[in-house]
Amino acid sequence: MVRFTRLLALIPSAVWVIAALIVAPVPLSGAAQTTAKPPAASSTQETGFLNRKLELHGATYRFQVYLPEEWRRDDHKQWPIILFLHGRGERGTEGMWQTQIGLPQEVRDHPERWPFIIVMPQCPQASYWTDPEMENMAMAALDQEANEFHADAERTYLAGLSLGGYGAWELARSRPHRWAAITIISSGVFWTYAPERWAQVTTLPAEYARAVGRTPIWLFHGTDDNVVAPRESELMFDAVKANGGHIRLWMYQGLRHDSWTRAFNEPELPRWLLSHHAPLKPGAGPEPTSFSERLVVPLHPPAIKLATAQLDSFVGEYRDINGHPAVTVFRQGEQLFEKNHLGEIDELAAESPSVFFYPNGATVIRILVERDPQGRITALVYHDDRHEERWEKHVQSAAR
Repeated sequence: MVRFTRLLALIPSAVWVIAALIVAPVPLSGAAQTTAKPPAASSTQETGFLNRKLELHGATYRFQVYLPEEWRRDDHKQWPIILFLHGRGERGTEGMWQTQIGLPQEVRDHPERWPFIIVMPQCPQASYWTDPEMENMAMAALDQEANEFHADAERTYLAGLSLGGYGAWELARSRPHRWAAITIISSGVFWTYAPERWAQVTTLPAEYARAVGRTPIWLFHGTDDNVVAPRESELMFDAVKANGGHIRLWMYQGLRHDSWTRAFNEPELPRWLLSHHAPLKPGAGPEPTSFSERLVVPLHPPAIKLATAQLDSFVGEYRDINGHPAVTVFRQGEQLFEKNHLGEIDELAAESPSVFFYPNGATVIRILVERDPQGRITALVYHDDRHEERWEKHVQSAAR
C-alpha cells in the first residue's frame, strides 16, 4: 500500500487534471441547470471589542473600539462616544493591551451601565500622550470611528487615567468645545517625566482652567497615591473653581495610584457623562453652570458595634447551594471572623445588623443577612457588584 501511494505521488499533476476533465459530468444541452448561489450575507454583526487600524502620516496604529450589543449599522441611531486614554503601563503597538484596565475592564463587568461607543487608541512604548503627534493620533482615531459608527457629536466625552490623564488635560485645553464632559483619574498637568513644569505651579493650573472654561470635569484621585501626587488634582480643582468652571473632585481615602478601578465602577459616572451635551457651535446652547464639589470618600463605611449576643447569633458553619462547606463564622472578643474552605481568615465588620463588610478587603463586597420570621439567622449572601452567592446556615442534628 505504501508503494502504491508513492507511485500515485509520482504521477504529474497535469495527468490528474486531464482525468478530471474526462470524468467530469457535462451538462446536457437544454437541460435545466442549477447555478450555485453564494451564501446570503449574515444578518448578524460584530459588536463588543473590535480590532481597528489607523494610517496616519505614513505610520500604522492598531487600537480597539467597543460597540454596545444594541448598536446597529442600519438604524442610523446616533450613539454617545468616549475617547479613552490609557496609562503608562499599557503602551505598545499590538493594539490590545489598553483594554485590560480602567474603563474597558469596567465595561466588561457592567456593559449595561455603559451605552457608549468607546475608542481606545494605544500610545507606542517610546511616546507619551502629551506628544503632539500622539494627540493628533488619538483625535484621528476618534474621528475615524465616530464617522463610521455614526456617533453623536454633541455627546462626545473624554476619559483618561494616569499618563492618559496627562493627555486628557492637553486635549481638554486645546479642544475644550469638543467635549460634552471629561473625567480624569490619578493625574494632573505636572508630568512625572517633565519635573521642570513644577516651576510654573503658580501659573500653569490657571492657564488650563481658563482654556477649559465651564466644560464639566470630574476628577478622581487616591489620597495615598505615590506615583502622581494627589496635590495635582487638588491644584486643578482649585484653579477651575476659581475660574468659575464646572468641576468635581472625589478623593478616595486610603487608595494609592489605582483609583481608576473604583472610579469607573461608580454607577453615577456614566449617568453624569450622559447628563451633559456639547452644542456643535460654541454658544449655540446653554452653557454648563458654574459648579464645584470636593468629597473625601472613605474606603469603607463606618462600622457599628453589636452586642455580644448579636455576634454569637452569627457563629456557625455555612454551606453553599450544593451543601459544601463555604465559610465558618466565629467570634473572638468583640470581633467576628470568617474562615473559608481554604482556611483563609478575614475580619467581618457590621455596617448594620444585617449588612457586613470586609474592613481589610474589597470595598464593593457586602455580606447580607437572611433571617426567618422569628429573627433567627438562616443564611448569609455574599454580594459584590457582579453576582451573589448564598450560604445557608448549617444546623447540627440533635444528638440521639
